[in-house]
Amino acid sequence: MVGELIADRYELEELVGTGGMSSVYRAHDRLLERDVALKVLHPQFTADTDYVERFRREARSVAQLSHPNIVTVIDRGEQDDRQFIVFEYVAGENLKGRIEREGPLPEDEAVRLALQIARALGFAHEHGLVHRDVKPQNVLLNGDGQAKVTDFGIARSLDVKSGLTQTGTVMGTSDYIAPEQARGSQVDEQSDIYSLGAVLYELLTGEVPFPGDNFVSVAMQHINEPPPSVRARRPDVSPRLDAVIRRAMAKEPRDRFSSMDELCAELSASLAPETAGSGAQTMIVSRRQRRASRPPAARPSIWPLILLLAGLAVLAGILAAVFAFTDPGGHFSNIVGKQKTAVVTGPVHFTSATAYDPDGDNTEHNESAPNAIDGNAATYWNTEHYGGALPKAGVGLVAGLATPKKLSQLVVRSDTPGFTAKIESGSSATGPFTPISSAQEVGGNTTFTLKSGAAQYYVVWITNLGSNSSVQINELKGS
Repeated sequence: MVGELIADRYELEELVGTGGMSSVYRAHDRLLERDVALKVLHPQFTADTDYVERFRREARSVAQLSHPNIVTVIDRGEQDDRQFIVFEYVAGENLKGRIEREGPLPEDEAVRLALQIARALGFAHEHGLVHRDVKPQNVLLNGDGQAKVTDFGIARSLDVKSGLTQTGTVMGTSDYIAPEQARGSQVDEQSDIYSLGAVLYELLTGEVPFPGDNFVSVAMQHINEPPPSVRARRPDVSPRLDAVIRRAMAKEPRDRFSSMDELCAELSASLAPETAGSGAQTMIVSRRQRRASRPPAARPSIWPLILLLAGLAVLAGILAAVFAFTDPGGHFSNIVGKQKTAVVTGPVHFTSATAYDPDGDNTEHNESAPNAIDGNAATYWNTEHYGGALPKAGVGLVAGLATPKKLSQLVVRSDTPGFTAKIESGSSATGPFTPISSAQEVGGNTTFTLKSGAAQYYVVWITNLGSNSSVQINELKGS
């Protein structure tokens, strides 16, 4: 009840939501003087030892999920035989509330939100936890608009073999339920992919994929009806993104994306300017279809080898002539003996990455820094979370090359646009660094023009977070 003190620490201040298994309160943590969210298992389940043990197990599992897009578990306990879990309190609305308030979202904004949700779910899958109840109501938006997935694992308290009615009772809604889940079959990562596809459909259209008057009628549509096309309701959405959603919502799990990482890659690709508005040639097909349509390999020709050998022979002759008419100890030999700095004429491959935090504790998610140079736009490095303005001169990400090279530009890809950065370079990963570009606001894909000589280390130096509490760098590409 509101006003009650739980565990001599958490004072219940407001009931903010209730579901099939639990109620959630905003509470005040008297020990640490902060607001928290406290979830209490409904009394009718406290006498069932299986439910209680599953509730405890889920709390332990979710507590292992430390991710910027997952609501953090702070504490777990019981009082008067009532089980409770304490989460971080996210002061903002849920995604369903925003859809109801604003209607369909801009395409790029919907995709960026879906990417945050997908990364959170993918992280949970890697740790052996399936959400099973992905829906806008379970995605909270903080003051900066960052998505935070909550209610992980609650559906694990369900014995899915016991029938459709109980599934509906536990989930609370059927608007995003995967066909296999509606049938009472095994639920796994593929089910979360389907549900996220349904959420993205609603973000873009303002409506659920299959409306209906009751759980059974909606569930039967998920089982039997083909996934609807977003472009049928909103023609301005790109064909590629429409295809991504329909593949995510394929009836058979094997026809969906193989993982959240693969879905993230396609969502990221749909944000690229060159794919926006493209035609049917960009439509996503399953891996089996791609293999079936692959043309037979052509027989290799020997002519390239012949031409290469001939070219090497000519080069050898030229070098022999040069050395024949040049004093080995003279000017030419001195030039040949010098180690020249490489001049870049194409894309480069960074071999190392680390965070750069000279005004802080010298750590800033160092373990995830290599994600920014792995060639996969679905992975990323991110800064720490700051409550407001950046409380220091800056923070950065250092990318290193095997040998010094002179780069003419550096492209920064980010799913948290709006922050300000500039590029600096140096000969050591720990600095000092010299500015080699002007400061500019970073969008989805931002190209920095570089003006400097060769360097082995290049740092993206972030000086302003914009409206973000934390910023991400998904990929760095130099040339």
